[in-house]
Amino acid sequence: MELIHCGRIIKGVGGLYQVKLLDNIPLPEGQDAQAPIPCRAKGAFRHENITPLVGDIVSLEFEQAEAGARDAIALISDIAPRKNALIRPPLANLDIMFVSFAAAKPAPVLETVDKLICILEHHNITPVVVITKQDANPAYAKELYEIYRKAGFDTFMTSSKDSFGIDEIKAYIKDNCEGRISAFAGASGVGKSTLLNALFPSLELSTGEISRKIERGKHTTRTVELFRMPETESGYIADTPGFSMLDFARFDFFSKEDLPLTMREFAPYLGKCRFTKCSHTKEQGCAILEAVKAGIIPPSRHASFVAIYDVLKNKHDWDT
Repeated sequence: MELIHCGRIIKGVGGLYQVKLLDNIPLPEGQDAQAPIPCRAKGAFRHENITPLVGDIVSLEFEQAEAGARDAIALISDIAPRKNALIRPPLANLDIMFVSFAAAKPAPVLETVDKLICILEHHNITPVVVITKQDANPAYAKELYEIYRKAGFDTFMTSSKDSFGIDEIKAYIKDNCEGRISAFAGASGVGKSTLLNALFPSLELSTGEISRKIERGKHTTRTVELFRMPETESGYIADTPGFSMLDFARFDFFSKEDLPLTMREFAPYLGKCRFTKCSHTKEQGCAILEAVKAGIIPPSRHASFVAIYDVLKNKHDWDT
């Protein structure tokens, strides 16, 4: 007998996977529908150089041994098309990224923050901006908040001293993270561990040591695991809080022609410049530059755009 189910991989170690079922088809005797199903991938994946990733939606087949149903073996037989796929951390179908950086200690490098946001936008991952350590520099935290709120992002300020802003993020999670995979990104020292522990105290996510390893530049293989996100019934948080930049399976960047499309506040002005091939960096009659001068587009966001553009204009197709 063979039963086919659909599920999501929530953990994978050494070719063994844990899959949470998404359907209500009866399982073989002895299998708990609420518990993750231990399984392995069919050998055909190895021959096709395909590796199942945490976050994948997969089909499972249960092959029963002659000894009876309790000896059933679950196999991953198919992987649904992915929305996106990361190499490091190895994760598929990421929906929301909480981009975390501090108002002070350390001061944020906005070009790096904006590069990450551009990459997320290009890969259809929703960026949510979280400014930590609001208490360390309230005035600058408010300035940063206005920059990203004006640019069109859901933006939050937090402080570990009095749990400032935590309830607002929890409300966002409840309203927006149902049925989705979310993760947090940010450099070491921005207070990400404190933030995660405040948001998800019951999960006991392993944050500090991972951040230290990554900041030292060690390419340590890391087990990714999805945990059920509090405040939701089917949302997941990826236990990968240490990474500060994303490494995509197909490419981690894009062309200079794609760049304006990753700056969401540019959208109303694209196609309205005097010159058809306007780079939006210095040309007369550029609608985007006029919006910057008028205070509609934050100058720091345009400065990041110019810096990224200067890198991309020297990039060739064979560099991807």
